[in-house]
Amino acid sequence: MKRQPLHLAAVALLLSVLAIVAPPAQGRAAAAVTFTNPVAAAPYGADPWMGYYNGNYYLAATTWNSQLVIKKAASVAALGGASETVVHTGSGSTNCCNMWAPSLHLLDGPNGKRWYYYYSAGPPACCDGQRSYVLESSGTDPMGPYHFAAQLQVQAGNGWAIDGSVATINGANYYLYSSWVGNLQSLFIAPMSNPWTVSAYGTRISSPSYSWETAGGNTQEAPYVLQHGGRTFLTYSASSCNTPDYKLGMLTLTGTNPLSAASWTKKSTPIFQRADGNGVYGPGGQGFFTSPDGSETWLTYHANETTGQGCGGTRTTRIQKITWNSDGTPNLGTPASLGSTPTAPAGDPGGGVTFPVAGTRYRLINQNSGAVLDAVNCGTANGTAVDQWASLGNACQQWTFAKAGGGYYTITNANSGTVLDSVNCGAADGTALNLWAPLGNACQQWSVTPVNGRYLIANRANGKVLDVTNCGTANGTAVRQWAALGNTCQEWRITP
Repeated sequence: MKRQPLHLAAVALLLSVLAIVAPPAQGRAAAAVTFTNPVAAAPYGADPWMGYYNGNYYLAATTWNSQLVIKKAASVAALGGASETVVHTGSGSTNCCNMWAPSLHLLDGPNGKRWYYYYSAGPPACCDGQRSYVLESSGTDPMGPYHFAAQLQVQAGNGWAIDGSVATINGANYYLYSSWVGNLQSLFIAPMSNPWTVSAYGTRISSPSYSWETAGGNTQEAPYVLQHGGRTFLTYSASSCNTPDYKLGMLTLTGTNPLSAASWTKKSTPIFQRADGNGVYGPGGQGFFTSPDGSETWLTYHANETTGQGCGGTRTTRIQKITWNSDGTPNLGTPASLGSTPTAPAGDPGGGVTFPVAGTRYRLINQNSGAVLDAVNCGTANGTAVDQWASLGNACQQWTFAKAGGGYYTITNANSGTVLDSVNCGAADGTALNLWAPLGNACQQWSVTPVNGRYLIANRANGKVLDVTNCGTANGTAVRQWAALGNTCQEWRITP
């Protein structure tokens, strides 16, 4: 056999190696990373703020109790199962606590660059006592630790002020919030001398004037700035959140002085609203964040699944990518349905959470009492009550989880095959729980939200969580549903 020249042999060897290690060109494209909304379910899914910083997403939302929380995940697909970490309890208010509408901002201040966690707080009975407050982080980690910084004195006479956020315009910081003038809930802006102090009371820059801003109430709230191409857009929520017609409007900064109402021009039509065909009602409480690679702008917002759910704990956090119109204004599109699988923000590494595992039997152990969720007397009939009892190791105290769509689960008793049910689909605090044959409705579906290593289990139809009656510790204490209070009587360990 004729021998090849050395250099030709080397080339042939190299080509053969490349053929082995290099995949075909058409096989090199990675599969798109997708996720499913909601990224935060009840009870902590309303009024969301979301951001991306140093390799992680961060999300905070209204709790309606004395806790301020943040969840963190490297992939947006993992946010739904990420733990709600409590970063602060209580506030500087003496009449506390009912926490709303967090908004986080990384700002330069007297102590260097820090994260500032702005929120509204008031007395437990909603809703006339709300004022604006802020925490300051000890460093540049969005998870804190945080300490209480101040109440922002934005209204004369210490007036009502909610939904605050900060905008940096031409190098200066401004505090944006919502308050009242007569019967008009309006948008205000105040100059800031540092991240916890305004240098003047706020001035009104917009009030509800169109019919789409007045459904159920004359409302403009949740101001949040979006900047693009050198322009500043102020988005806000309009109409009452008690209606399915809660929606988003927008002002554009067209003048030179952000403190003057004349510098802002209101768009005459809403920019984001209910999508009945997709089962999305009352979208609002919005914010914006940038994708991990910096190339995309994303909207975060809350919405309901039915027309009658209103302002309560049923609202869930959803996100979707926005685009830009030819005139440079934002195009938010149409609210997408739950259960759709959009492509994740560009640069997202992917990876979700697989807990709870379908088919695995779990015990639900109350954090306060140490007792487990139990089918009373091992009943198998429809209407069997649910209580807590010392662990007996039997199937009557074991439960399986099956995905029901939209980030929710049915919870089935391993002994009876019946599912955890809100009696008569009741929505009131104190509504009893029982076991019933599967009906496929939202009253039998539950979210599972990690909080500091335990779980809140909330009903899809009403947002109320599993609660041990009066924090009882005795065997036989009834388990019912109640608004989230942030206590251990409503927290459950889920163990095989």
